[in-house]
Amino acid sequence: MTTGNSAPTMPPGRGRGAWRCRTRRGLATGAAVLVAAVLAAPVPAGAAEHCPGADRARVPGAQYQISACLPDLTTAGTVASGHTDPADYAGLAATGTRNPSGVPGLQIDGYFPDSSTTNTEHGWEHDAQFVLRLPDRWNGGLVVTGAPGNRHQYSLDDTISDWALAAGYAYAATDKGNTGADFWRDGRRPGDAIAEWNRRVTQLTVAAKATLVAHYRQPVRRTLMTGLSNGGYLTRWQLENHPQLYDAGIDWEGTLLRADGPNLLTYLPTALRAYPGYASTADPAAHRAMLRAGFAPGSEFLWPFHYQYYWDLTQRVYRAEFDPGYSPDDPAGTPFCTSGTPHCDADYDYASRPASVHRAMRRVQLTGRIGKPLITLQGTLDSLLPIATDSDEYARLVAAHGRGQLYRYYRIADGNHVDGLYDSFPQRLRPILPCYRAAFSAMTRWLDDHVDTPPPSGTVPGRRAAPTW
Repeated sequence: MTTGNSAPTMPPGRGRGAWRCRTRRGLATGAAVLVAAVLAAPVPAGAAEHCPGADRARVPGAQYQISACLPDLTTAGTVASGHTDPADYAGLAATGTRNPSGVPGLQIDGYFPDSSTTNTEHGWEHDAQFVLRLPDRWNGGLVVTGAPGNRHQYSLDDTISDWALAAGYAYAATDKGNTGADFWRDGRRPGDAIAEWNRRVTQLTVAAKATLVAHYRQPVRRTLMTGLSNGGYLTRWQLENHPQLYDAGIDWEGTLLRADGPNLLTYLPTALRAYPGYASTADPAAHRAMLRAGFAPGSEFLWPFHYQYYWDLTQRVYRAEFDPGYSPDDPAGTPFCTSGTPHCDADYDYASRPASVHRAMRRVQLTGRIGKPLITLQGTLDSLLPIATDSDEYARLVAAHGRGQLYRYYRIADGNHVDGLYDSFPQRLRPILPCYRAAFSAMTRWLDDHVDTPPPSGTVPGRRAAPTW
């Protein structure tokens, strides 16, 4: 398997295609100009009154919804008013992140019919929960996302919602229909829980568009799909399978699922098996095994954290989703089991598992056959989804389907899976959020004027290099 190290270095931005990814002044970005312009724009017709059309904002298909006209839809206001859940987005952003605030509008919380009950937000104990935010100053656009990991619908409030709202977009997010470490128990067949993630995003997108038309009495001008981690997977899947619903997408550290590999189950067992030997004795053979599995050289300082918090749990719950029969007495397996014990996930061999397991993965796999413009961002030091087994591979899939003209792939040197780790390693990591916001602005210009295309795909220089790209 190739490591993708041959990817070109990103050239400096030139002419109309220039855009910037800065980490100076906290985590402010060069894209702040877009936000400032929207906030300074005149109030559109019909929006002089706070929350105009609130009585018309009904979400089609929702089993239950509640609405609140809020003075500020961003986390600066919703934390105090109880219209978000800070625990849901804890650890995803660096503490130096600076967000806009002061966006009045209407928030709608609710849920679609569902039989599972893992999401306890609002005391509802009901899955398929969603949040819609409709700013008074609307630019005609909609941003749709799904929760990263197995979090709830508020998990991207301080990384995506705040910034999108300040730029004038309405915002819609779903919990994906099941949450928590036991998400795999939802559904009747292996793969059902993840298949529901995709259905719920499609359902919310259609319902949100109808809600916006009724609320603003104007058509939706632009719909962007975006997300982090599993939300990046959802972005890829939607642009492959329902491109007619969206104008473009921005994929941030998206998860790659492929029936024939690579996928989480092809490299995480190696990490669980090899890392203990590397950690205890610096065994060179164990180190080589980690690198062959796809983990990037130079990411070793991140491995202790990922072993403790990510690799074991992620391997077991995703394996339980696709292959519960591997550990029949306890489908979720035994935490941190020692290699050699029966049914230990450290010894899991995806390639040798029954065809039914691969069929379950194929139901939700990605193909690279995108139908609308997509920007992918991934950190070179991602130690949960190694870049060599994830976005490098996805970029090859897109190219193999002849969709390269719709695609830009930026490898963010020194970036990690979540920006929260930047606080622990500020001299070694680079937060990706500024690059994400720059990519968002570049995408809007790409859509506004097809001549103003983003720079070619490549590697964005590391934190010690010039940050302009």
